[in-house]
Amino acid sequence: MTRRSETLLAFAGAALILVLAYAVPWLRFVLTIALAKGLAVLGILLLLRAGQVSFGHALYLALAAYTVAFGAVVVPEALLLLPAAGLLAGLVGLLIGLFVVRYREIFFGMLNLALSMVFYSVLEKFYALTHGADGIRLPPVTFLGQPLAGEAGEWIVLGMALVLALACGALVRVALASPLGEALAGIKTRETRLDFMGVSPKRVLLAAYVASAVMAGLAGAIIALTTRHVTPALSYWTTSGELVFIAILGGAGSVIGPFLGAAAYELTRVYAAATFANAWQMVLGLVLLGVIVFAPGGIWGMITSRRRAA
Repeated sequence: MTRRSETLLAFAGAALILVLAYAVPWLRFVLTIALAKGLAVLGILLLLRAGQVSFGHALYLALAAYTVAFGAVVVPEALLLLPAAGLLAGLVGLLIGLFVVRYREIFFGMLNLALSMVFYSVLEKFYALTHGADGIRLPPVTFLGQPLAGEAGEWIVLGMALVLALACGALVRVALASPLGEALAGIKTRETRLDFMGVSPKRVLLAAYVASAVMAGLAGAIIALTTRHVTPALSYWTTSGELVFIAILGGAGSVIGPFLGAAAYELTRVYAAATFANAWQMVLGLVLLGVIVFAPGGIWGMITSRRRAA
């Protein structure tokens, strides 16, 4: 699919989200969370281009969410909290990335998972600061000096999530089509050739890793502003598993895939939990199994294959 077609599809999707959020008010919350998770998965898409999967990116999600929770006490302005959370996630991603980019495949994934679980344990144990499993309720937050609350607040957070999704999607689309994207693909296929060409695979992967941490951080900030409550569960391994689940569900063939997967995941979870309260996890598992068996390219792969067939 051409860049123009993807751009038109992205804006059409954004318009559809706004229409659904207006027509069905309770969907505003679900769609905002879906956009946030899609943003985090967009970062994982960069790593997938290099053939690497992170099972620990929930660390950056939780780190940013707690940054918003603690930072709102001092600076309650959402337009300052959002970039601050993304920047901190990026800095921590740089420090961790310097270590994990030395490894590949399962070692890369499991190291990220281990570090995420260490952070989860810290959040659980330091009860006096984090309130443990009870989490932290966000203090009142403002947007341009006005209270970020009520229906207007929901629309503002949804708008911020939508703008970030479109902006980051465009940047990742450009990056994947640039020499950086080609170098990431080279890490997946024949890493030694990059060395022969004078390109450092570690630096290329580190750049992608830091970018993915920033996007996960922005996603965590949006989730915190949406739910107004953060808990250590955000850094638990199941949250990282959700992100990988969404990546598989949406497909890695386009920057639109993560958002399709996130929307499908959140809507399926909502309706499955309402219909099968005690077995909604099984429903999600069956959905993933069906995608793997019948549509290995994910939802985006289904769309492009049908478009080619037509």
